[in-house]
Amino acid sequence: MEYKLPERFENSNKSTYGKVLNIAGSDYMSGAAYLSSVSALKVGCGYCYLCSTERVIDAVAAQTQNIVFLPYDNFEKFLKFTPPDVVSIGCGLSQDSQAVEIFNKFLNNVSNEIPVIIDADGLNIISKNSELFISKGFKHCVFTPHPKEAARLLGCSLENVLLDVEASAFKISEIYKCITVLKTHKTIVTAPDGKKYINTTGNNCLAKAGSGDVLTGMITGLTAQSKDLFEASVLGAYAHGLCGDFAKEKLTEYSVMAEDLISYIPNAFKYILD
Repeated sequence: MEYKLPERFENSNKSTYGKVLNIAGSDYMSGAAYLSSVSALKVGCGYCYLCSTERVIDAVAAQTQNIVFLPYDNFEKFLKFTPPDVVSIGCGLSQDSQAVEIFNKFLNNVSNEIPVIIDADGLNIISKNSELFISKGFKHCVFTPHPKEAARLLGCSLENVLLDVEASAFKISEIYKCITVLKTHKTIVTAPDGKKYINTTGNNCLAKAGSGDVLTGMITGLTAQSKDLFEASVLGAYAHGLCGDFAKEKLTEYSVMAEDLISYIPNAFKYILD
């Protein structure tokens, strides 16, 4: 397929390119919140609001001044007065009682018309009460599981997922009415209507903690710029893999860190534009 970046306009402002609300992080997982938020901005969204704990906000604020911060206590008020264009939830969220409470607030307060990207602990929380999530009826949703998370969502063994990755991805799309980005050595993107894409970029340097948080941020930031959800997922997976390929060439497959991937997003986009 042809990979097209979202269009940029001469006469535009930050609102033109969308507001991301990233619900991410817990007291001992601030890195996931940072990586997913900065990645969304790096692919071109206009705003990124990070909703997290005070401890995470302090940690991320020490690394970047480009994010708008939102403590969990102000979550419901924010949604009432500043509706986002896309929501991502789950990166580094944890599965403790506070995380479950935040996830339930998300279900109760976010319109099912708003695109949502769900990763990591968001998926793990769903797997424990899938009927509650399904009953919300999100109309524009992306799941980004790795194989273990896929197994939890399907209530099956990891071996069954790996036996037929494509069928597993389609089954998740069917059950949850979502785009599925199933992350393996050849990431597959599936949709409930039968569309599929098998990614051709990336390498084993991506097999490192935080890489998935970067992918979630990239898909979310692309979605904020009015990209079709399937196209945003495909482009995000492709560009994320390109980041890994450029990083491996420069740093070797051993030494690439998740934050290095973010620094290669411009290289990936230049490659796509050319």
